[in-house]
Amino acid sequence: MGLELYLDLLSQPSRAVYIFAKKNGIPFELRNVELLKGQHLSKEFFPVNSLQRVPTLKDGDFVLSESVAILIYLSFKYQTADHWYPSDLQARVRIHEYLGWHADRIRGTFGVSLWTQVLAPLIGAQVPEEKVKRNRTNIDKALQHLEDKFLGHKAFLTSQQVTLADLMALEELMQVVAVGYPLFEGRPRLAAWRERVEAFLGTDLCQEAHGPIFHIVEQAANKTLPQPSPDFYPNMLLRISMIP
Repeated sequence: MGLELYLDLLSQPSRAVYIFAKKNGIPFELRNVELLKGQHLSKEFFPVNSLQRVPTLKDGDFVLSESVAILIYLSFKYQTADHWYPSDLQARVRIHEYLGWHADRIRGTFGVSLWTQVLAPLIGAQVPEEKVKRNRTNIDKALQHLEDKFLGHKAFLTSQQVTLADLMALEELMQVVAVGYPLFEGRPRLAAWRERVEAFLGTDLCQEAHGPIFHIVEQAANKTLPQPSPDFYPNMLLRISMIP
């Protein structure tokens, strides 16, 4: 069996892995794991990844979770272009500097809008308005740091070329854009960065990867989203309760 990628394109890290593999012509078998149906918690998926998370990579007997680890593994194994994950030490640690900040300030912040507007209502729950407002404030603060500390006046976040940092950042920001938040309004530098990253990746690939998340609000309004299994409700309610 060749390379298998267990993904759900509603997941930001899953999209980053999917886009990277597609853009670099890496052959893989796509194994869809539908998070809304709780398939990541199923007994069938548990032997693949006992952490019950996507993305997950399976390469023969080798199994790897966590998107950054997967992206680095793919970049080495398939010898992708150096700009993604540079061999130069200082250029490489700039990527890790961003990814460390990303995990702390972006990852847990930019996914909240989907929970407040789509996922919580899907199971009859509601996120308190003060938490929604606090999240918007945290998004705006993070965007300012993203522009000032990391992007600055460069073409991309850590250098003049696209890296893993740009891909991870783009997918988190798209999660907020998908639910209608005007994230790039009044931020011309960040808007131009998005255009450069998407131009590099290619319109067709971006549309393919972003299609599921960009249609989720419409699906929710039309009541065509899969209804989560009641067995998955406790996990969803726990996640909602953890929104700061």
